Amino acid sequence: MISKVYSIAINWLNSELIEVEVDVSNWITAFTIVWLPDQWVQESKERIRTALKSSSFKLPTTRITVNLAPADIKKSWPSFDLPIAIWILLQGWLIKEDLIKDSIFLGELSLDWKLRKVSWVLPAVIWAREKWFKRIFLPKDNILEASIIPWIDIIEVNNLDDLCKSLNLSINLKISKHIDCFWLNNEHDPKNDFKYILWQNFAKRAMEIAAAWAHNIIMDWPPWSWKTMLSKAFSSILPKMSIEEVIEVSKIYSVSWLLSSKNPIINKRPFRTIHHTASRVSIIWWWRNAKPWEISLAHRWVLFLDEVLEFDKSVLEVLRQPIEDWEITVTRVNGSYNYPAKFILLWAMNPCPCWYLTDEDKVCTCSKKQIVSYRNRLSWPLIDRIDIFIDIPKVKTNDLKINNDYSSIESSSDILLRVEKAIVIQKERFKGTNIKFNSEMWTAEINKFCQLTWDWDKILKKAVENMNLSARAYYRILKLSRTIADLSWDKDILVNHIMEALSFRKKED
Repeated sequence: MISKVYSIAINWLNSELIEVEVDVSNWITAFTIVWLPDQWVQESKERIRTALKSSSFKLPTTRITVNLAPADIKKSWPSFDLPIAIWILLQGWLIKEDLIKDSIFLGELSLDWKLRKVSWVLPAVIWAREKWFKRIFLPKDNILEASIIPWIDIIEVNNLDDLCKSLNLSINLKISKHIDCFWLNNEHDPKNDFKYILWQNFAKRAMEIAAAWAHNIIMDWPPWSWKTMLSKAFSSILPKMSIEEVIEVSKIYSVSWLLSSKNPIINKRPFRTIHHTASRVSIIWWWRNAKPWEISLAHRWVLFLDEVLEFDKSVLEVLRQPIEDWEITVTRVNGSYNYPAKFILLWAMNPCPCWYLTDEDKVCTCSKKQIVSYRNRLSWPLIDRIDIFIDIPKVKTNDLKINNDYSSIESSSDILLRVEKAIVIQKERFKGTNIKFNSEMWTAEINKFCQLTWDWDKILKKAVENMNLSARAYYRILKLSRTIADLSWDKDILVNHIMEALSFRKKED
């Protein structure tokens, strides 16, 4: 007789071991689940009862008490159907004890006794591997998602009958092969390539620098300057994700129920676009629970806000803290949850409500008060956290051509090659630390890796003073200069790197 069956309770990105214990007594017939089960778990009784009617097994006509320990952890979602059913069914079966005690069981029962897909599998598998469990039993539809995690056996389960025979060693376990997390196509859309943008070389250079170490960037100019097209092409020069980043991002999408059998992992850099009608709640967290939302779904790397000045000011202000701390804390009645939010903030905006303030061909109809009120939706503390400001000129009709020869124009793949080489330099620089990119440096690392000669430091400080910038801007310019030097393969920060970094800064009014 087995003593315990193990499962996992997932509380968003946090996991806890759950011990499933069942007592079958010769009392009046009853089926009770105790220790903080929610409504989904309580309904397991009816799913198990009906599923067993559809199988060759029978539910004991006795009193059944299911204990989900420990008692202080709330148990949610229907993934405990499988471990509870196993405990009940395997009474009297001759099974291998080691096969149970080294395993985790997750799965929802359908009424025809087959197993259905459950959510949040990826963080559960990662946690089971870290706690040295040898295998995890999962429904068939969860196998691809789970199989990207090495060093743990992923066992496919189709129905209760197959599972019981496997545990009884009547048939072999269906151990899934580990898959390469890059087996899916991760190429960028060929339509969104910088070689098809014949103008805006200054903007292309700015985006190349931003992609090399995750700088926040604002594009400011009137309509028809191709800001949106540049933004879409930006995703084509983002560096490929490492295995650790793939797992890190896929965990967030797993708990947000955004993975599917067609897309079991996220192996391309996230590019999340938010409409200007979005509320604070939809960007930061889900209303009724602590589910991660847009600000965390953009983790590694892009959160794109088009027409940023059309957003409510309160929506923009909530971005200040995660820009600085790279995480967001969501507090609910049942606890607080920390989600990673390390992203590039990409903004596109028009200069005034009518859009034509800086347009050479059209006359602006806005009053000075309207313009000031419109642009004040971006507070200076928020602007101070932006690294790159670019004014994108309007593309005129006379500049448009058809049947162009694009072979001589630098493509996204050419730019991406330089970006990835710069990132290799950064990884070598920060080897042995928790830092991956220049953007993650704090004061100690900046003082170590962004040293300037006395003359060049004096030039930078004088420029910061003349532009009326803050101390935060001074350090951001240093990090930006370090990235520009990396793109040029220069070991030291030179004066031309500092000058280019200063050219991307906005002077305080």
